[in-house]
Amino acid sequence: MTRLDQRSPQQMRPIQFEVDIAPHATGSVLVSFGNTRVICGATLEKKVPGWMKAEGNPGGWVTAEYSMLPYSTLDRKRRDSSKGKVDGRTIEIQRLIGRAMRAVIDLSKLPGRTLWIDCDVLQADGGTRTASISGAYLAAQLAIHTCLRAGTLSENPFKDSVAAVSVGIFEDTPMLDLNYLEDKDATVDFNVVMTGRHQFVELQGSGEESTFSEAQLTELITLARSGIECITQQQKAVLETSNR
Repeated sequence: MTRLDQRSPQQMRPIQFEVDIAPHATGSVLVSFGNTRVICGATLEKKVPGWMKAEGNPGGWVTAEYSMLPYSTLDRKRRDSSKGKVDGRTIEIQRLIGRAMRAVIDLSKLPGRTLWIDCDVLQADGGTRTASISGAYLAAQLAIHTCLRAGTLSENPFKDSVAAVSVGIFEDTPMLDLNYLEDKDATVDFNVVMTGRHQFVELQGSGEESTFSEAQLTELITLARSGIECITQQQKAVLETSNR
């Protein structure tokens, strides 16, 4: 089966990482999964949440914020500030990004500091949360490298890499890295977050007015693993070739 954008079911969209896209962030990346494009910026702040101080926790924290810019979709998306509240989808995604980062970071190596990850969607064509996680890891690593050179941190807190990809069943076919047209009509939709050592961080999946078998679940996870391996290799290449 050939997909709407001429890919095979097992094929990722073209992936690109452009570093240093936001000069005032400690580390930043513009990540593109096909037509989905997200700016990911990482900033280290010399403070921690109040609850950590109250508990006397000597470590640090990692948290994320996510937003879709008004022009990221075909119809203008209102800013949360104009609505007076953050919608549930936004909260769920930024919590997911934060969990993904904390899964591969030793917080004790960020003493008294908070690593902020900001993900802003420039263009949405499916998979914005998975692209955000994959770009957030790179932005965070670049920020950490900057702090190590400046002496702000004494050691790299990352224990592993992390990346994410979407998979699903569209027109009875398991597919990797769904674009918007596939995602909106998929009968089964999954987001998979994994580390570079193939450990799961999170699985988000459901049948959209449908069900799926154990065999289909296994096939989807296998597809996701192959996609995440591809993303991980590109993340490594970016870090190796960056001038940091």
